[in-house]
Amino acid sequence: MVGLGTYGYAAPTMTKKISAHYDVPEGVEIRGRYSEEFAKILNKDALQFVADLQREFRNRLKYAMECRREAKRRYNEGALPGFDAATRYIREGEWTCALVPPPVADRRVEITGPVERKMIINALNSGAKVFMADFEDALSPSWDNLMSGQVNLKDAVNGTISFHDKARNRVYKLNEQTAKLFVRPRGWHLPEAHILIDGEPATGCLVDFGLYFYHNYAAFRSNQGEGFGPFFYLPKMEHSREAKIWNCVFEKAEKMAGIERGSIRATVLIETLPAVFQMDEILYELRDHSVGLNCGRWDYIFSYVKTFQGHSDRLLPDRVQVGMTQHFMKCYSDLLIRTCHRRGVHAMGGMAAQIPIRDDPAANEAALELVRKDKLREVRAGHDGTWAAHPGLIPTCMEAFNNNMGNAPNQIQTMKREDAGNITGEDLLQKPRGVRTLEGLRLNTRVGIQYLAAWLTGSGSVPLYNLMEDAATAEISRVQNWQWLKYEAELDGDGLGVKVSRELFGRVVDEEMARIEREVGKEKFRKGMYKEACKMFIRQCTASTLDDFLTLDAYNSIVMHHPKGSSRL
Repeated sequence: MVGLGTYGYAAPTMTKKISAHYDVPEGVEIRGRYSEEFAKILNKDALQFVADLQREFRNRLKYAMECRREAKRRYNEGALPGFDAATRYIREGEWTCALVPPPVADRRVEITGPVERKMIINALNSGAKVFMADFEDALSPSWDNLMSGQVNLKDAVNGTISFHDKARNRVYKLNEQTAKLFVRPRGWHLPEAHILIDGEPATGCLVDFGLYFYHNYAAFRSNQGEGFGPFFYLPKMEHSREAKIWNCVFEKAEKMAGIERGSIRATVLIETLPAVFQMDEILYELRDHSVGLNCGRWDYIFSYVKTFQGHSDRLLPDRVQVGMTQHFMKCYSDLLIRTCHRRGVHAMGGMAAQIPIRDDPAANEAALELVRKDKLREVRAGHDGTWAAHPGLIPTCMEAFNNNMGNAPNQIQTMKREDAGNITGEDLLQKPRGVRTLEGLRLNTRVGIQYLAAWLTGSGSVPLYNLMEDAATAEISRVQNWQWLKYEAELDGDGLGVKVSRELFGRVVDEEMARIEREVGKEKFRKGMYKEACKMFIRQCTASTLDDFLTLDAYNSIVMHHPKGSSRL
């Protein structure tokens, strides 16, 4: 027998438990590997705090997830997302959020990356204004990755973090001047199967938030000064009711810590199609704790397909053609800027995913020129800052914002974008234009399989074809293949007149697997999990019903429950 947790995740039944190795409060069970270092993070009081959060909010969370499922059912039956008439008074009201805290008023360039030790040091030293340490799309959520990430962040907040790269015989330490630290926990939908609370898998984001906040709020505020923080990024929300839960979590944490209401601040990623119609409402629910919204554009494209999975007339063109010049994407960005500045908070731009091309100066300069144009578009539209995936992009991004913003920390007061007040639901839902090609199908397949193979072996942020891929871009690959297969999309270009069928997809998979083997080498291909990833990717792309998230299915493959005593052998 297996027990179903909060999200329908099938937790394997174990006859042996390892909770005795950790000093756990009543009702809490830990099934991850024991480590003395992890035990400092997973102490009894910290686990009690996480358990209290889980118990107080789990029923509200279950209701929010049921609302998601009900909305999906409506969209699959032909309905379209839209502005909620019941909350029109919020959208038309003249309220504002709390003032932006001085320590994070200037966020013109932010770098993102997983909570790996060397990455944290390099990102904090990168020259960016903010580093977003990621427990979500850039991290494979294995037990060791998650708990090591908590250890690493605790050391970073304390200023004691270092890393000895033995291969290079180099020690990495923090500079005197570092970026401000934000943390992104996992989304509401993801479980943490290694920690059970009252017999159910814990909510992943409450584990990430709870452990980080409990161990770091005092040192963080002391180091950052001015009585604000910690700071967070909140992913994958679809409705303001989910933001309201986060607001209540923040209030409970502040009360527990004895710090002022509004000390915790968060930026919400608008990365689902339903959420673009809820931006005012999301800010309203978090108004004492908000510091803005962010254009999570890769996940937004993924969400467009997922939301319209039942609509055969909304097939996306090749993913490389779905950029910010598409009408529905430009309107999304413009409306986000107007909404944020009207409410007095930051409107953050999207990711520059390019990585330096060291062996080809011409190609590298062409890639940097694409970044330069994208960042000029963002700053001139009114964004207050942007994201970069690699330290090598920071000077290019910084130059674009410095040249257009000058000494002002942001554009909240100067770029109101009243013209964006005319954006309608039809604008936000306009069908994307472009062609569908055989090469697009091939690229989706190559990227999806290689990303999954890396994710299954512990890497959630993967350089592929001169771009930094994470779960969001892998999701686009998966859902686009699924959509084209389900509706037998007709290909343009070299594939003119050919429809995407299972037979064609099978041939593409075989050919792309052979290409991957050539590119990575036979030895790495043999030792990697490419065949397992391929099977998983095929299953996801050909499923009769689209799975909500690739990582939910893949998560079962990285859960490792340790029997009692194994960690001390």
